Amino acid sequence: MRINTNVASLQAQESSTVTNKNLTNSLEKLSSGLRINKASDDASGLSIADKLRTQASSLGQSISNGNSAVALTQIADKAMAEQSNILDIVKTKLIQAGTETTSDEGRKAIEKDINKLLDQLNNIAAQTNYNGTALLQASIGLAGSAVKAAMTFQMGETANDLIKTTSGVRANVTGLSLTSLKTEVATTGSMTATEARGYLTKIDKAINTLNGWR
Repeated sequence: MRINTNVASLQAQESSTVTNKNLTNSLEKLSSGLRINKASDDASGLSIADKLRTQASSLGQSISNGNSAVALTQIADKAMAEQSNILDIVKTKLIQAGTETTSDEGRKAIEKDINKLLDQLNNIAAQTNYNGTALLQASIGLAGSAVKAAMTFQMGETANDLIKTTSGVRANVTGLSLTSLKTEVATTGSMTATEARGYLTKIDKAINTLNGWR
């Protein structure tokens, strides 16, 4: 038996196969923009590249989380700044009511003003939210006036990369210990000058508490 071979042809075919394979790999790299596309390109390099890619994706999401957290805290701070302004006005009106030169009718008018201001303070606490999450009390709405638990933000790629807000926020009349003042100004009649002066200490404490949450 005689086997005919064409060594030159076989070599040419092998060379063509290698060339086509290299060309395919080159086109794959060009289309993807990556030097390593599969384990056969560089097994250890692929492992490192995948790890770095995952890390970059995780850090990108962490940055997004951080931006959302900043936006949330800015909303909460602006709301509490408005509440602080309200308490400043309430204090001014109590000082006005605390002097004997203010008439009983004048104090009745002051009570009505303070009552409206405290309602505004409660409404701010009830409505301030970020994507449906209440920020100044337990939940949205006047009925959700309980204490707001601390909020946790994921700021990195591990379970320990966390930032937490202050716990115990309750920026409404009850949380600021102004219930007695609200009851006073919501009832018929007028507070005395002595009573008005007595509420000044409560307002000062409420302002300090609110500022402590900011």
